[in-house]
Amino acid sequence: MTGGIENIVIIGAGAMGSIFGALLSKVAGVTLIDPFDAHVETINKNGLSIEDTEGKTRVYKISAMTKPDNSVSDADMAIIFTKSGFTEDAAFMAKPVLKPDGLALTLQNGLGNLEIMQKILGKKRCFAGVTSHGGTLLGPGKVRHAGKGPTYIGGDPSPDESPARAAADVFNAAGIKTTLSRNLDSLIWGKLIINIGINALAAICAVPNGVLGKTPECRKIMKEAVNEACEIAKACNISLPYENPMEVVIEVCEKTGKNRASMLQDIMRGVKTEIGVINRAIVKKGKEMNIPTPCNLFLSQIIEALEATSESRIL
Repeated sequence: MTGGIENIVIIGAGAMGSIFGALLSKVAGVTLIDPFDAHVETINKNGLSIEDTEGKTRVYKISAMTKPDNSVSDADMAIIFTKSGFTEDAAFMAKPVLKPDGLALTLQNGLGNLEIMQKILGKKRCFAGVTSHGGTLLGPGKVRHAGKGPTYIGGDPSPDESPARAAADVFNAAGIKTTLSRNLDSLIWGKLIINIGINALAAICAVPNGVLGKTPECRKIMKEAVNEACEIAKACNISLPYENPMEVVIEVCEKTGKNRASMLQDIMRGVKTEIGVINRAIVKKGKEMNIPTPCNLFLSQIIEALEATSESRIL
């Protein structure tokens, strides 16, 4: 047993959920839950194939299912990696499979996921974190681990932070470099601003992350979107975890150069994106505070147009 956590359920086994599930399976029992039938069938039949950042592939034997069955119960931790629009469904799915004191952790993109989970599962056992790892779903049962980076989990501000500590311990034992942080809002906004700089534009241009950072025309748009988000963060009294946001965005582009942003993957698959909790969330807060966000509004509108026309797309 590592950090008191023996059994983990991951709800949402796309690229990131699969990568974390594979790594955590080295130190704990892991069950993946995802509605993608072909992905689940391939994992159960052939294992989960992960191509690492050096191009080497390893196959992990992990249990996967499209929804929890009677074999899944008394989990010590549920990690939610679904798209933000499915957070509520994922929390209700986690409720019967968790132990009464089981930990629920979100490592999702965007704003508001933790609050949704807390309403369903209770405030004391729900935690949120952010990760700099990147991944691409290559096909059923096949994932590329396209970039590595630190992971942070928000510790409870009370003296007893053992649940968050247990999660950090099992992550570190699995080789996922993880640190506890008491300034969760700073971390969530820090990750949000990186996503704002990369995701929508990568989806619109249909290019991997590295291309954005190398292209002056893209960098100009990225900077405008990031600057708007930073103005909103400042108005919300959020202290970001870095001094120069745009430098960090470019650095992430370089570190995850081959990665296809999750929003690009969604557009390519013709499914709904997380634009509502990323760029559109900045637009919404801007309206509330009477702060203009024209770049993020335009990016949001283009992504929403791409979603609406997915069935008629020529390319």
